[in-house]
Amino acid sequence: MKKLAVVAFGGNALLRSGQKGTYQEQLANVEQTCENLCNLIKRGYNIVIGHGNGPQVGNVMLQHEAGKKEFGIESMPMDFCVAETQGSIAYMIEVGLRNVFARNDIFKDVVTIVTQVAVNKLDPMFSNPTKPVGPYYTKEQAEQLHTETGAIYKEDPKGNGWRKVVASPKPKRINNIKIIKQLAQAGNVVVTVGGGGIPVVEECDYVQGVEAVIDKDLASALCAIQIQADEFYILTDVPKVYINFRKENEKALDTITVDEAKRYLAEGQFAEGSMAPKVRAGIMFIENGGKSCVITEAGQLDNPYCGTRIVR
Repeated sequence: MKKLAVVAFGGNALLRSGQKGTYQEQLANVEQTCENLCNLIKRGYNIVIGHGNGPQVGNVMLQHEAGKKEFGIESMPMDFCVAETQGSIAYMIEVGLRNVFARNDIFKDVVTIVTQVAVNKLDPMFSNPTKPVGPYYTKEQAEQLHTETGAIYKEDPKGNGWRKVVASPKPKRINNIKIIKQLAQAGNVVVTVGGGGIPVVEECDYVQGVEAVIDKDLASALCAIQIQADEFYILTDVPKVYINFRKENEKALDTITVDEAKRYLAEGQFAEGSMAPKVRAGIMFIENGGKSCVITEAGQLDNPYCGTRIVR
């Protein structure tokens, strides 16, 4: 039986620094990432792909805001925006993979599942929303929007203005996970939990979307756990994880244990909003039965010993 791997695409798989985020730019970036992914497939892996959506969902919110201002079209809620970007980004991944497969004589189907991820409505993050989303506003605009909608706005630490903040609850359950596993084990490439999944709360027979953003690495780790993947790959913009990053005594990490990873986290070696969530996702995967988690950049996937490997 082939090995099963979950691969979480980082933001740079779609949008690179300095780019405007045009369709053609994103499609070219995705195709390059997919080309690198072929190295795993050629080594005998079945693949499930998760991906981020930060810049894209921000652009969708801007479009909705412009539509409301110009034409009075009601803006859509956060869960709807996540669903919208899941579909559009997965479409680009499918196109990229199909083009790459044709060049490499790989014969696989690519299947996208627009995926809901259940969260706990009592998650403490709902009481303290911290995840910034959407456009920047002046203080006066933010106060007016808060009065009109009840949404919470906080000032950007870099002084760019005020932004809406939403909760970032932990993922608890991935809907259709059995189908995801069956499709992947049958040899299909499955794209799922885009942007961390569409955040929903489930009570009895009632499902309701919520204003939240789920961390895509944690959601991908949960997916990897629930489909019993052998390995979990987190793609980012550096080849390895570093301690003392960008300091004179900077050191790249090759293989570290869960205990070492936890110690480095406690020391503050990994920045929040950057490497820390990735390391936590890797720890989560290993502590729940996974064999190894690899954090690296996509261009390194031709090397079976690439990146930083977290092991038990």
